Amino acid sequence: MQHEGQTNSAAIFQVLADDYARRILVAADQGPMTAKALSEACDASLATVYRRCSMLQEHDLLEERTSVGPDGTHRSEFETVLEELHVNLSGGELSLTMETRDELADNFTALWDGLRGDK
Repeated sequence: MQHEGQTNSAAIFQVLADDYARRILVAADQGPMTAKALSEACDASLATVYRRCSMLQEHDLLEERTSVGPDGTHRSEFETVLEELHVNLSGGELSLTMETRDELADNFTALWDGLRGDK
């Protein structure tokens, strides 16, 4: 998945300017984490974590998954999907390109299929 253009760039820059959002991205990059675990890791209230997670999800930087806990209850876990972020300055304009883990997995699958002769 790639996002380009000034409008998206400005929004992404604004999201990444938020200290809690950056902390959540870094913590959730280690693996799926519950909101409570993110709250503890980022020294933030649960309300702050949920607001920032929602904002990060809106910009395709974070993914929410449902898992089953050891006691059989369902819980939400968050994981960073942002893999690379490229900022370009050309012609007096800034542009942003993002690569997510999903895109990299799709690229690997396409490469593998090409090697096998499937496509």
